[in-house]
Amino acid sequence: QVQLVESGGASVQPGGSLSLSCAASGFTPDGSGFTPDDYVVGWFRQAPGKGREALTCISRKGGNVVVEDSVKGRFTTSTDKNKTTFLLRMSDLKVEDTAVYYCAASICTCPCRLYDSWGQGTQVTVSS
Repeated sequence: QVQLVESGGASVQPGGSLSLSCAASGFTPDGSGFTPDDYVVGWFRQAPGKGREALTCISRKGGNVVVEDSVKGRFTTSTDKNKTTFLLRMSDLKVEDTAVYYCAASICTCPCRLYDSWGQGTQVTVSS
């Protein structure tokens, strides 16, 4: 199973920017023909009293990035050349972006709705 650790959560003012990082390890073949590049990593958030919301998805294979309409134009995702660190860059942050942000991984195709592995989450608070 993939291990994921998020970092970078902070308190920011409305209109500000923030980048979250997800350190991932353990991408291994699953024994049924899939390779480590068949994994995708997604970013989600959960605000107090609300359900988990999908934000982005990026494939380790490259060339497939999905950003949900709700954050398109403000949020982007990327990965490093080793495909073990996954970033969520957020700009023009709004109070309603306040939530715990999670990264997740699975053998899947973006957009992916079912993930096997989850990080512990990092808190983002947007307030003036």
